[in-house]
Amino acid sequence: MRRRRSVVVFIGGVITLVLLGVAMPKMIQESPALNITFPWQQASQNNQPAQPGSALAALNTLPVKGRAPKTGYTREQFGNGWATINGCNTREIIMYRDLTNVTLSNVCTVVSGTLNDPYTGKQINYTSAKASAIQIDHVVALSDAWQTGAQQLTPQTRQQLANDPLELLAVDGPSNQAKSDADAASWLPPNKSFRCQYVARQVAVKQKYTLWVTPAEQKAIQDVLNTCPTQGLPQV
Repeated sequence: MRRRRSVVVFIGGVITLVLLGVAMPKMIQESPALNITFPWQQASQNNQPAQPGSALAALNTLPVKGRAPKTGYTREQFGNGWATINGCNTREIIMYRDLTNVTLSNVCTVVSGTLNDPYTGKQINYTSAKASAIQIDHVVALSDAWQTGAQQLTPQTRQQLANDPLELLAVDGPSNQAKSDADAASWLPPNKSFRCQYVARQVAVKQKYTLWVTPAEQKAIQDVLNTCPTQGLPQV
């Protein structure tokens, strides 16, 4: 009887260790510090399928105004760099989400992986020795957000915006540098097949954070979405 109990305890311990091993990388999905619920958590919490709407219809609900002055803008208006969430910073969270064949040096740090870059369409083999090859882009540039309504948000909400996975993509570093703080009227990804998804994500961010679009920005986004009128809003 004692031997049977020992076997049961041993098997239970092995199962626990296996489950912990699987769960450890998933710690980066948790985010109580900024009260951010990542989209992949929402699906499991709500047990409801995503219901994406039309990006073109959503665009038509956004206010259209001129750009506000950039006065007072600094990166720090959106928090001091990347947020730390359960010991992992937002950059590593997005790298873990967007890359494949990921290798971690610990529960948080991505040291290698492969990115199918959405902005150029090329494949990038990433190593931490060449960290600048991949950058995390704020799809709605923070200075653009500042000039289209974000200065009216609370500091906490701006920090959430800057660390929201909806707003972030791992992309080719040089392309991100070329984009800088441009909106859709000034810059679109060289990879034309991704443009519909790109502007749809901008619409989703602006809708979520009650930002507006400029007339030129609205026209540029509309021109893209007219080529893909059924494009839905992203869920991640």
